Amino acid sequence: MKPLKELLNFKKKNPIGLDIGSGYIKAVQLNNAKDGYELSLMSILPLDHDLIVEGNITDKKRLAAAVKEVLKKAGARGGEAVIGVSGHSSVIIKKIAVPAMSAEELGTSIRYEAEQYIPFDINDVNIDFEIIGPKADEEGQMDVLLVAAKKNVISDYAEVIELAGLDALILDVDAFALSNMYELCYAGTDKKNVALVNVGASKTNINVLHEGRPVFTRDSAMGSNYHTETLERELEITWQNAEKLKMGESVAGVSPESVQLAMTSASDEIYTEIYRSFEYFKSSVADETEVSEVILSGGAALIKGFPEMMAEKLGMQVNVADPFNNIKISDKLDPGYVRKMAPIAAVAVGLALRRGGDKL
Repeated sequence: MKPLKELLNFKKKNPIGLDIGSGYIKAVQLNNAKDGYELSLMSILPLDHDLIVEGNITDKKRLAAAVKEVLKKAGARGGEAVIGVSGHSSVIIKKIAVPAMSAEELGTSIRYEAEQYIPFDINDVNIDFEIIGPKADEEGQMDVLLVAAKKNVISDYAEVIELAGLDALILDVDAFALSNMYELCYAGTDKKNVALVNVGASKTNINVLHEGRPVFTRDSAMGSNYHTETLERELEITWQNAEKLKMGESVAGVSPESVQLAMTSASDEIYTEIYRSFEYFKSSVADETEVSEVILSGGAALIKGFPEMMAEKLGMQVNVADPFNNIKISDKLDPGYVRKMAPIAAVAVGLALRRGGDKL
């Protein structure tokens, strides 16, 4: 997604892709290499689960300190950052149809066109758009991808980045960062409808691509925190112990059978939410067919058995994302760790691919 205008800055290259989720901060930097890109920096840091609640930052100074820590861990000092936002309460992404016109003409009328699609006060959001092309079944109309992000959310994240000693180059949207990652790492494998599904801690990003272009995006407020909450509630344990169990560790006094039962129940709820999104896609995008494959990323992709059970429940192929496919890994990094944690870095890789002035 091209940058929201108020955060544009074109001075430097190779920004740090900074994916600030409610469970982890992921930082990635890609250097230009002879045959593409080289991963020069990758750092992941767990976050206290009360720092970001329902997409809102509860303590900007503490979050900035965490950003500093993840950069220090990687040996990075300052520079520019591309950050991502998502969430149905903060960002609206819609494919809309408008009368055919130039980009300049649409730029002057987009706020009027957007008002009917945005459930927020138009003065409280920043708006951006990308013209997709002529609408196939309506002469004189064109398809446009409309994005609106709440100004207060943009301001909060920009302030955190500044407090952490970084310059905000671009504010992107997580779903489109996934598209950037897919375009690089899965080049030449475009299929009719592939769903990029990122199941993070507190939300799930879904971006359906038709022949490589986004045609449907949706954010859900359900993520792998639901596993933690279910374990915490059903087994009457602490959040910290529930997190350990979720990731396959053992906790004294808790049977593996009870853990598996709670995990399966929570996973089923997440699969159901994803299935509903796919059904909505089928019903709302008349000229497309159903999803045939899922590329799964996010923390849930690291949970044992989650991708396999997802494939069974959805009745389609589910592949765990490899965001470092087609990217050389620097000799300075631990390749085993990079490969192990790769699915959790998918959005950060997509952000790190951005440069000032990019378009969709």
